[in-house]
Amino acid sequence: ILFFLKIEKAKPIKCGTFGATSLQQRYLATGDFGGNLNIWNLEAPEIPVYSVKGHKEIINSIDGVGGLGIGEGAPEIVTGSRDGTVKVWDPRQKDTPVANMEPVQGESKRDCWTVAFGNAYNQEERVVCAGYDNGDIKLFDLKTMSLRWETSIKNGVCSVEFDRKDVNMNKLVATSLEGKFHVFDMRTQHPTKGFASVSEKVQKSTIWQGRHLPQNRDIFMTSGGSGSLHLWKYEYPAQRSKKDSEGAEMGVAGSVSLLQNVTLSTQPISSLDWSPDKKGLCVCGAFDQTVRVLIVTKLNKV
Repeated sequence: ILFFLKIEKAKPIKCGTFGATSLQQRYLATGDFGGNLNIWNLEAPEIPVYSVKGHKEIINSIDGVGGLGIGEGAPEIVTGSRDGTVKVWDPRQKDTPVANMEPVQGESKRDCWTVAFGNAYNQEERVVCAGYDNGDIKLFDLKTMSLRWETSIKNGVCSVEFDRKDVNMNKLVATSLEGKFHVFDMRTQHPTKGFASVSEKVQKSTIWQGRHLPQNRDIFMTSGGSGSLHLWKYEYPAQRSKKDSEGAEMGVAGSVSLLQNVTLSTQPISSLDWSPDKKGLCVCGAFDQTVRVLIVTKLNKV
């Protein structure tokens, strides 16, 4: 049985997450077009339990960690905005972000389209990955409060996701405007070359999202501007790292193979998520204003 609760607010809501709250609380954190971060108790939704004017412009993306039994450490929320900043919030601390990643003086601000937590496997370690409209990907280390790595995939970054938030960084999938996705092996960081990666051209239109199967992090789904879903499997190389000519460790990228694809709509599929409980159950939303629930079978055989 499905129960729907309809709540209307003054500002249009762009993004939301339950990720920084417990299964018992299930507070919803939302980012809106006015740059506001609000946290709602859905059983008493008239007034937010936490509210802050987080950004000067629209909050495009939000992620949560430390709640729902996922990720060690403090319950935190990260927001990425058109104003060029990425901010990390602890709902127990009022009004002020615990981290603020913004362009340095003289650097032009870029529209941040996507943010994701990772590396939250103990009480101290945690990173935030952010993707921008010009193709930049930046990795912020919240333990050292520094920019750990950056690269560019030459085209707007629509989504980034670690294969798991609560493990030592393993893989990162980034999708782009130009129909490509990139899988970065995040275990070995070379001093100058960064992380090894493999890319795949899926289609001409935008790949809106990439989402890993919770029960098998080497399988992930991408959703496309052509109204299609593609199911992929990542294959690790025989050795994940090697030494370069100067003896420094560098990563070795694996390969990806297409398991299945299906076209569901004539409009882009812009959002996608897997069930953490029922293996293969997923939901997606499209520009045709339709929400579709699907089941992917035989995942235990790949």
